[in-house]
Amino acid sequence: MAQEFDIIITGGGMVGAALATGLGRQGYKIALIDLAEPDPFDSQSVPDIRVSALSAGSEDYLQSLGAWPSILAMRATPYRRLGVWDAANHPITDKLPGSLTEVEFNADELGASHLGHIVENSITRLSVWQTAKAEPLVTLFTGQGITQLEQDDSTATVTLEDGSSLRGKLVIGADGAQSQLRALAGIGVVRDQYQQQAMVFSVRYRGTPEDITWQGFYPSGPRAFLPLHSADENYPGESWASLVWYDSPARHEELKALSDAELMAEIQHEFPRRLPELTHIDGKASFPLARQHAKHYYANRVVLAGDAAHTINPLAGQGVNLGFQDALCLQTLLNEARMNGTDPGSQALLKQYEQQRRPANRRMMLTMDVFYHLFSNEIPPVHLMRNLGLGAARALPFARNRVARYAMGLEEPPVVSLKQMASHLPGLGSLRENRP
Repeated sequence: MAQEFDIIITGGGMVGAALATGLGRQGYKIALIDLAEPDPFDSQSVPDIRVSALSAGSEDYLQSLGAWPSILAMRATPYRRLGVWDAANHPITDKLPGSLTEVEFNADELGASHLGHIVENSITRLSVWQTAKAEPLVTLFTGQGITQLEQDDSTATVTLEDGSSLRGKLVIGADGAQSQLRALAGIGVVRDQYQQQAMVFSVRYRGTPEDITWQGFYPSGPRAFLPLHSADENYPGESWASLVWYDSPARHEELKALSDAELMAEIQHEFPRRLPELTHIDGKASFPLARQHAKHYYANRVVLAGDAAHTINPLAGQGVNLGFQDALCLQTLLNEARMNGTDPGSQALLKQYEQQRRPANRRMMLTMDVFYHLFSNEIPPVHLMRNLGLGAARALPFARNRVARYAMGLEEPPVVSLKQMASHLPGLGSLRENRP
C-alpha cells in the first residue's frame, strides 16, 4: 500500500529542500526523497570546494523560509563589489585606456549594503534541509533513490529502492542535472558541451577577507576570485578563498600533475596580479562545463526545477539562483492552487510555471553564453566590442547599475540587446537554432 502525500519531491539538495520547506509551510503534505542527509556543520572544517554567489534575491527567498539566519550563523561572506576586466594581452587592449578594459560594480551606487554573499553549497543545503526537517508536514526519506514512476489521470506513484511506494498529486524533480525522475518521466534534454572545463581551488591567502569578487578574462577562459571567511587562530592573518580557472582539459591535466608548491606558484603567476599572496592549497577539483535544457518542464504530473530543468555555464555563479527562482515561482503557483482548492498537478498550473520560467532561464543561458564567447577568443572585432562594452558599462552609471541589479536577481536582462550581441558572436548558432 502506497503512502499518501500531496506532493513528492525527489532530490533534497538546495532547491529540493527549499521547496519542501516552502510547500510544507503552505499546508501541503510533503515527501522529500534523497540519498543522504547533509553532514552536520563543523566550524573548524575547511571550506567546501563548491561555493555559490547567492544573490540578494536568493537571500530574500531563503529569509522567507527561515533558512538565512542559520546560514549567517555558520559561514557566509558578503561582497560589496564585483570586478570584471579583460586580462588578455592583445595589441588592441594595449592601446586602450584602463577605463575601456575593466569595470567595477559597487553596492554603494545602488544604495545597498552588499551585492550578495559567497556561501559554501554544503552550508546552504544543510540550512534548508534543517528547515524542511522542522516542518511537521514534511516527511524525509533518506538513504535511497527512486526506481519506478507510474502516472494516471489523478495521481503519480514513485517506488523507492526498498520496494515501498509513495503516491501524490504532483512529483517535483529537483534531483540534479542527471535527474532520475526526468528520465523516468520520459523528458528529454538538449545538451551542448563547452570546450573548456572549470578547475576549482580552495586556498588560503595572506590578508583579511576581501569585499570584492572578481573575474579576469583571458582567451583561454576567465579566472575568478571568490572571497571567503577568515582562517582560524592557527593561521593568524590569513583568510580562505575559492579560485576558479577555466581552461582546456589538457591544461587542467598539466595543473593536476604539479605538486602543491608548483601549483601555487603557477596560480600566482597566471592569475591577475591583484590575486593576494597564497599560502596554502587545501583542495582542487575540475569538472566539464555544459549547457543543458529540458525539452519540457513537465510531463503529466511530473515537473522539474533547478538543475533537473536547466544547467548553465557557471561563469557568474548564477545556477543555484535560477533554481531558487524556479522554486519561488512554483511555490507561488501552488499556494494559489491550494487557496483556490484546485489540483496541484493540473496541467494549466504546470503550463503556467513553464511559461514563466523557461524564458527567464533561457535569457540567463544566453547571457552567460554571450560572455563566454565574447571573452574567449582573440578575433579583433570581437575583442574591440567587448572592451567597448566594458568601457560603456563603466562610463554610464545607469547601464552599470542595471547590470548590477540583474546580477543581484532584482531585474531582468535587456533581452533585445543580448540577442543582437549573440547574432554577431561565433559559436552561438546552436543556442539560437536548437531551441528546446
